Amino acid sequence: MSRPYFPMFVDLSDKKVIVVGAGTIAKRRIRVLAEFTKRYEREDIYDAAVVIAATNDTKTNNDIYSTCKCLGIQVNVCSDKNKCDFFFPGIVKKDHVVVGVTASGKDHKEAKAATEKIKEIL
Repeated sequence: MSRPYFPMFVDLSDKKVIVVGAGTIAKRRIRVLAEFTKRYEREDIYDAAVVIAATNDTKTNNDIYSTCKCLGIQVNVCSDKNKCDFFFPGIVKKDHVVVGVTASGKDHKEAKAATEKIKEIL
């Protein structure tokens, strides 16, 4: 039986966050974090705090994962939940209230439904 992930809210304002890729999943994450237009180079992630690998290229995603693990950088490979140090939550934000929802990588539809219900409540 796997344990649920601990929800943790982190101030990313002074952190370097890298998103590599521009597929459907990456676009959603980019909208939440910031615009990202540069093509990936391994050196880009050397001083990052968090990296999201969301390319359509398995080889690139694996390179990103390996590099991050060697450097002790938190990484999320969108195409492989076994290569995720964290899961990207569904986010509901209203004023100063921020709610993060995850199904621990097991059921994205369940997490999305919960996120929508929370939006209605707030």
